[in-house]
Amino acid sequence: MPIYEYRCKECGHEFEKLVRSMSDTPEIECPKCHSANCKKAISLFGTSQSRTAGNSAAACAPSG
Repeated sequence: MPIYEYRCKECGHEFEKLVRSMSDTPEIECPKCHSANCKKAISLFGTSQSRTAGNSAAACAPSG
């Protein structure tokens, strides 16, 4: 079940909504002001990687 992030266009409140399936179109309501004028927000997700001593963020940066 995916979790989507939304932003209320009325009050600016950002919140998450658990959706049962990707094809489901749930009714979205701001939990703060109860407005239905909400938009799905662009969200970033994080990943976890194990790093070794020789592996650093600098190795990912462009060089030259």
